[in-house]
Parts: sequence; structure tokens; C-alpha cells
Amino acid sequence: MMLSSHFCEVFSMLLTRHLDANASLVALIEPLAAGDGFTPTALPGVQVLRASCDVARGPHIYEPSLMIIAQGSKLAYLGPRTMEYGAGHYLIQALPVPFECETFALPNAPLLGVSVAIDRVLLGELVLAMGLAPGRGGAAQTPESMTSVVLDDGMRGCVERLLSCLHDPLESRIMGPARLRELLFTALRGPQADVLRALVEQQGQFARVAASISHLHAHYNEPLNVETLASCANMSASTFHEHFKRSTLLSPVQYLKRLRLLKAQTLLVAEGLGVAQVAHRVGYQSTSQFSREYKRYFERNPGDERAA
Repeated sequence: MMLSSHFCEVFSMLLTRHLDANASLVALIEPLAAGDGFTPTALPGVQVLRASCDVARGPHIYEPSLMIIAQGSKLAYLGPRTMEYGAGHYLIQALPVPFECETFALPNAPLLGVSVAIDRVLLGELVLAMGLAPGRGGAAQTPESMTSVVLDDGMRGCVERLLSCLHDPLESRIMGPARLRELLFTALRGPQADVLRALVEQQGQFARVAASISHLHAHYNEPLNVETLASCANMSASTFHEHFKRSTLLSPVQYLKRLRLLKAQTLLVAEGLGVAQVAHRVGYQSTSQFSREYKRYFERNPGDERAA
């Protein structure tokens, strides 16, 4: 959804950037966030996030995760949807879907958050142990791959206990896995439990689309077609195309193109490789086609990334 600059300005003033109830979360994240961007912690799959200033809207892709924001705010744009996940919210990213994101922060009140990867094995164990029956409540409804949830006291307490244990190496090693289990358990009792449950319902359409996306991420630089991906999901090509687009708001071809371009940006920025080298590494046969599509998506030439 394209918003006018005036509307965006007004909307940004209404964002929840600060919440007194989050003071302890902010105090726990600050020492763990070494600098701007994502910083790994002692627990695999857990990262803290910091942004000292506003970051303009741009393309991103996150692995399946829960993103809890303690201070500052973000706006996510996915197809026609615009979602706030700011102080007092957490984002459930069930599928790694390309989207656009805008960050709002101040030097004296930086955006601070924590990202927790969704462990599908642990999720499956919890769904089974909790007796959450597959397909309950009508299987025709496709869950949303990305959704913002209000951070209630129960979830806030879980996040606080998780962050607290990260400050002590011994506690992190011994209690960390239990804290992650508690966090996922609490999310499964929350208002958006259906999307998490759908991830591990092996016969469900959502889980099968997730399996095809995993294959796509592992082989994005190879020639891929809808038929190959459909076979990963154990669906006909037409059924797969329909469910894939319903789950991600992109066709499989659009998804693959955006994934390749996002992977290319990482290679250009982090590794400083040449444009032609990157184009071929992410699966493009033509460097000029890669450059055109890169500029259309990121609104800058791939060569500018290396210079930056």
C-alpha cells in the first residue's frame, strides 16, 4: 500500500515508540547490543537489534522468527498490508517472505529489540504436547505469513526472563533452552497461535508451502520452475501456485527474483564482490538483466552498493 508523504508523517507520529512497562526490557537489551544492526547472543537463534536513527523504507527478508520490540517502532509493508510493530508489539514472521520495512528511532531513544528464531522441531513438540489438534477451526483459512501481536504481560515476562539469562554465561547455557521453550509455549497460547501451529501441520497447505520455500532458499541460484517447487509441496503446479501466492502474496517466480536480489545485496555489501560475479552467483545468466532488476527493486545500481 503506497501512502502519501503527509499521511506517513502523521502515521509516524501515532506510532508507539516508548512504553513504561518495557523499561526492564530496554535495560536488559542495551548492554547486549554492541552497535547498530543485529548482534548475536550466547544463545543460538537469539539476536538483539539496535537502530540509533530512522531507517528509510527498504526491502528486507527475515528468517521465521518472533521479533519483540522494546523501544522505537517499525512499519512493515507486505503487499496491501501495513503493520506496526513497535514498543508493545511483537512480530510473528512465520515464513521468510520479502517485505519492506521502515524504522523509527532517535539517538537518545534508539530502537531496541530481540529476535528469536522459530525452531520448528521444538514448535512441533510443543504443539503435540499441548494437544493442539491439526486443522481445528476450518482448514480453508490460510494463515498470514507475517502478523503483529500486542505484547501482553505474560509474553513480556517471558522475554524478560530470556534476556536476563543472556547476561550470565552459565545461566544462559543451562536455562536458555528452557526460556526459549517457554517463549514459544506462550506464543502458542496467544491470539496468533494458528499460524505457528500451521507451520508444523505436515498435511496442511501452509506447512507444505513452507517446505517448498526451504527448498527454494537452498537452491535459489539454480534453475528452478514451478513444477519442481510444486513437487516439494506434493501439490499440482496450479494448486501450488494458488497456495503459494495466498501465503506469501507473491507468485513463486516473483519470490525467487526478490530472494536472488536480496542475496545479491548481501554479497555486494558484505563481501565486496564484483557485479558480474554476484549476478552469476545468485543465478542470473545475464549481468545486464541483473543490473536492471536490481535497480528497479532497490532504486540504486548494484555498483553503487560496492562504492557505499
